[in-house]
Amino acid sequence: MALMLRPAVPEDLGALYALENICFGGDRFSRRQLSHLLLRANAYICVLYDESDQLMGYGMLLFRRTSQMARLYSFCVHPDVRGGGNGRVLLNALEEQAIAKGCTRMQLEVRADNRSAIALYRRLGYRVLYWLDDYYSDGCAGWKMAKPLVTEAAEASADAPAEISS
Repeated sequence: MALMLRPAVPEDLGALYALENICFGGDRFSRRQLSHLLLRANAYICVLYDESDQLMGYGMLLFRRTSQMARLYSFCVHPDVRGGGNGRVLLNALEEQAIAKGCTRMQLEVRADNRSAIALYRRLGYRVLYWLDDYYSDGCAGWKMAKPLVTEAAEASADAPAEISS
């Protein structure tokens, strides 16, 4: 099944809420919270969808006007399409959006028992910052993770030969 990416639109609210209920057992957004994040917050939501426009995943970034750090606030892929690289594609798109907004770092929190998500984040260069004891509503701990975001300009300057002064 070929999946595509696009920014979320207000008409996605019902599908986002349904996906939230499929992917998360607890610590889910309410419909009202999702509406606020979609319409009013300084956020970006990217959706993963199929040829019939059914949402199969989404990722949400939060931005602060005074910060160069983006926060991956929510991320989920429908169980039917996990394991095929869709999470990686979605996360890469979110990182590109964060870079386009001028961010140089991305942070996230992940449940300590979500081994597949932790493995994905590590494969994509995220490193553990610290442990979050009793972080989730059910008492599960979490990890705070972060990754520096490399822009093309930074890559170009890193690849350029260094000048040696004498």
